[in-house]
Amino acid sequence: MRKSWLKPALLSLSLALLVQPLAYAGVTPAPDNAAIEHRVDDLLAKLSLEQKLQLLGGKDNFYTIAQPGIGLPPLKMSDGPYGVRVFGPSTAYAAGIGLAAAWDPALAERVGEAMGRDARARGVHFILGPGVNMYRSPLNGRNMEYFGEDPWLSGNTAVGLIDGIQSQGVVATVKHYAANNSEYDRRHVDSLIDERSLHEIYLPAFEMAVRQGHVGAVMSSYNLLNHDYTSESQPLLTDILKRQWGFDGLLMSDWGAVHDGTKAFKAGLDLEMPNAEFMNAGLITAGLKDGTLAQAELDDKIRRILRTAVRFGFLDRDQTISTLPADSSENAKVALQGALESLTLLKNERHVLPLDAATVKTVAVIGPDAAPAIASAGGSSHVDTFHAQSILDGIRQLLGDKVTVLYTRGLPAPMDVFKQGHFTGPQGEAGLRKEVFANNAFAGTPVSSIDAHVDQWKSELWTSPAKQRQSIRWSGHFTPTHDGKYLFLTAAASEDTYTLYVNGKPAIEQPHREGQAPRYTTLALHANQPVTIRLDYKPDVDYSRMGFGVVAVDELISADARSMAKQADAAIVAVGFDPTSESEAFDRSYDLPWGQEALIDAVAAANPKTVVTVTSGGGYSTERWLDHVPALLQTWYPGQEGGTAIAQVLFGQHSPEGKLPISFEHDVANNPAHATYEPASFTFGQPFDVTYREGVFLGYRWYTSHPEQTQPLFAFGHGLSYSSFAFSHLSVGKPDAQDNVSVAFDLTNTGQLEAADVAQLYVGDPSARVARPARELKAFQKVRLAPGGTQHVTLKLDRRSFAYYDVATHAWKIDPGSFKLYVGDASDNTPLTAELSLAP
Repeated sequence: MRKSWLKPALLSLSLALLVQPLAYAGVTPAPDNAAIEHRVDDLLAKLSLEQKLQLLGGKDNFYTIAQPGIGLPPLKMSDGPYGVRVFGPSTAYAAGIGLAAAWDPALAERVGEAMGRDARARGVHFILGPGVNMYRSPLNGRNMEYFGEDPWLSGNTAVGLIDGIQSQGVVATVKHYAANNSEYDRRHVDSLIDERSLHEIYLPAFEMAVRQGHVGAVMSSYNLLNHDYTSESQPLLTDILKRQWGFDGLLMSDWGAVHDGTKAFKAGLDLEMPNAEFMNAGLITAGLKDGTLAQAELDDKIRRILRTAVRFGFLDRDQTISTLPADSSENAKVALQGALESLTLLKNERHVLPLDAATVKTVAVIGPDAAPAIASAGGSSHVDTFHAQSILDGIRQLLGDKVTVLYTRGLPAPMDVFKQGHFTGPQGEAGLRKEVFANNAFAGTPVSSIDAHVDQWKSELWTSPAKQRQSIRWSGHFTPTHDGKYLFLTAAASEDTYTLYVNGKPAIEQPHREGQAPRYTTLALHANQPVTIRLDYKPDVDYSRMGFGVVAVDELISADARSMAKQADAAIVAVGFDPTSESEAFDRSYDLPWGQEALIDAVAAANPKTVVTVTSGGGYSTERWLDHVPALLQTWYPGQEGGTAIAQVLFGQHSPEGKLPISFEHDVANNPAHATYEPASFTFGQPFDVTYREGVFLGYRWYTSHPEQTQPLFAFGHGLSYSSFAFSHLSVGKPDAQDNVSVAFDLTNTGQLEAADVAQLYVGDPSARVARPARELKAFQKVRLAPGGTQHVTLKLDRRSFAYYDVATHAWKIDPGSFKLYVGDASDNTPLTAELSLAP
């Protein structure tokens, strides 16, 4: 049943834009005016019913259907959200989570401008980004695309990016509307969110994108929200988005997100992508004839498509600017700045960083993420670059011949493991017996052969399913060469499923999912005592892409890694995730990928000056190794210039200035959403419920409200610098008639280096009549200062900054009483406090 509480209006956000867009002359979208509407009316009148119906669906995956009779070209779209990825190589910028870590909407605008230029160089009309879904759990495979756990930070970052993209005559598309906060079965999860939490946490960034960013397009999500698919939810699409927020742009579906064409049409969806599979001409024509669908509804959809085209000038000019290079050195500089501002120093004991090239004569660079470059994660946000700087490249280029740079991967690559293992078949033959069945049930008489190794792995996503299903079984024995722990590694792809049995018991299982990462387990085995192996595999395609191997844990770490670490003056261990282990379409593990913790331990044991860099879209397990290393640098997915930026930070040419846009837990179980993040069981492909029981207490809102609970390892807003800062002289202005309040203070660089800090202003409402978080971020400003420099900072609060969403009146409300203000540079570091009172 549809929830009626979704209908009431939201009050507008009184937000000041922090930046002004820079644009090529004549390409900034025209403001709304009567002339635009008159032209839209004229164009609409020239379209036949058949032509209107054609415009309701896409074509060729990333285009709309042209209407030459009115001069409307096919509108070209590209995946984002941090690079124009669809039409060949392009510039890769810092991922969304990294851009949020910069806490700099002005930087986001410059990145948006650069992305807009990349789009114009390729004739792209729509960039499918930014993504503004909330970071609810570190397990979400798509966290790297989004802007963290706070709606205010997320919304402001999105507004900056949108302003930049659209200043270049390109439509930004905010997504995924709404509550798409997991990937493990994103097309069927029903997000059950109470009214207040929805309005306070999960909708504000979208609202800011619409009301402040004037975003040209919105994309609905795959999931259900309170029992309606979001592409078919009238309360979400029409009542809130179009009527209450006043969105008059184009509302499209995510690719294949429509299930019922009639519901989607009536709910307010304008465009079904990538084609009109459900909201098709036959269905709409029949609905118009029998009166179940209205002509006015159809015309409103077409108006929105035409209005967007007119507003952005798509009927009056070629979208391609041939003078813009596809591989732009100007945009590469923006990518470098984005990476520099995003890097977040989480730990730096004994001032190990920055490394001094004058005293460090030999540095060891070790780890699977050191080379080649990992600019972006997997899925539709992955950007193939013309060139990308790896961490190894960045360090070598920065140091030149002044310092000896040693390098080793330290761990075998997956395919190396898949080629290892002493296997024998059931009859003692070398290798594993392979049996291929002409069905997916391991039934009938198979075709048998011998595989020396199971090494056919391909990391693929969204492949075409096989017409004729098969199942494959490998069986035999593995004989360990010595006592100890052994790593069993498996990997397949896309919707393949498999189970690995060791001595008849399931050891690794890959359930049916949209996508997957390699899996592993470790088992204690004894020398020369064979264990039985059976691997049952059901490929979704008509070929094998299975990988399986066994390696002794004490042989995982290469001898040269230990040797290099021991002889070097400092060691850098580059670990983390990559496109095969963190991606759209599946959730990732909380543990670092296989073997990486052992690598960290081995290097740290050999070199006391060990620095760990981690590539990831969010938090991960550190409890088994962090105490052993003095420094930890979070690199997120830094884009194509990441290696250069990381080298500059490691060797002190740039002070780290990233601040966490998330709360970084000690353990995933400490996350307030963990208990209800994923149900204990569900059937893939069938809708299932996930209740957001943490309510408005997401992330730091939970931790600051429950000081008796285990606090984060690193708090929201945390990030170290090579300098130091002090806050002083707090003053709070008197509220005006509209309850606007100015909060002023001084921020001083008390260190010896030029650096940046982020001033953060949190509001608490201890006298509220409902349970409210102890602290909520309501304003922030990045400040860059020379040593000894001071800046007087003034942050503005409006009435919405003090309000909560009242479910009784379906409106924003202030309870009378005293409010607390907290100023500092992290949610757990607010040295300045004040109180003020507001009338209801």
